[in-house]
Amino acid sequence: MNKEINSTEIAKLAGVSRSTVSRVINNYANVPEHTKQKVMKVIQEYNYYPNLSAQVLAGKRTRTIGLFMIDSGRVSGDSISSLLLARIIESASSQGYYVLTHIVRDIRVKEEIRTIKESFYQRRIDGGVFIGAANEELLIEELIAEGFIVAIVDQHLPGREKSNRLVFNFDNETGVGLAVDYLAALGHRHIGMINGDMNRYSGPSKLHGFELAMAKHNLQIQPEWLLPGDFNEASGYKAIKDFLKEERKLPTAIFAANDSVAFGAIRALEEAGIQVPKQMSVIGFDDHFRSEYHRPALTTIRIDFAHMMDQLTKTLIATIEKGSTSTRQTTAGTTLVVRESCTQVAVD
Repeated sequence: MNKEINSTEIAKLAGVSRSTVSRVINNYANVPEHTKQKVMKVIQEYNYYPNLSAQVLAGKRTRTIGLFMIDSGRVSGDSISSLLLARIIESASSQGYYVLTHIVRDIRVKEEIRTIKESFYQRRIDGGVFIGAANEELLIEELIAEGFIVAIVDQHLPGREKSNRLVFNFDNETGVGLAVDYLAALGHRHIGMINGDMNRYSGPSKLHGFELAMAKHNLQIQPEWLLPGDFNEASGYKAIKDFLKEERKLPTAIFAANDSVAFGAIRALEEAGIQVPKQMSVIGFDDHFRSEYHRPALTTIRIDFAHMMDQLTKTLIATIEKGSTSTRQTTAGTTLVVRESCTQVAVD
């Protein structure tokens, strides 16, 4: 990690007094704009963030981890996101740690970047967890390069293994394979897919799993049945609505990138008069809280999110306290949950 710089050195580099630096940091109104810009330029160049307490200055831990959920939607309205947040908080609390939580609407916004960096550089937190980031996110890579301990959910960057990078993934390829295996066993030969966010690792990895599974069963992939989407209900609804705008042959089954996407897809299908599963089978991924109670109850691929978040939190805290652990990458397993949204069809 870079040698830390203090406010006195910032003042010298900017050619101002230490009190002026303090007024700029605290956003006082009586600082001329050109002086403020001069000080801010030096602060940003040297990644200077004032430490918050004498305890932190003495090198002691804050016993706090940062939790950064990157989501442009309404996190409170999604039970999976809520589960992830709550489980990390519960697990950290059981180990005597606090959780500083921040919902990031757009990680490209400069103010969001600065807010996240402040949490690390001011030593408000001992390590951080990122959920929902792009597979390769510049801010995360910068924090890791600076030596901060970071746990990431859903990332795959071969060759970048470091002791302070902790990666937790889902076994997407196996899970998608289970879904296609099940559909094929029901006689489905015409299977489509609604993709997830292709900037996140789960997007392309699920698509790759779908391609492998279709090839395994000698099933042809129809490009027009590979629908663009995201990992939310609105994208599943839009994908089907857009697909049905043109007259075309329909698949007999759809694999959705997650259960939220499946809910949106089923709603759009039923609005168009296409019954699930009588006229089209739909299978999801995650085993969302709502899936069991949805009508029809959703057949899906289950991930034990609670166990995974427990592992993540324990590994992060162990790395903070011990400096290293034997675990750098962890993958959560998947199981098939059969409910009511898929049905047998006659083999062609």
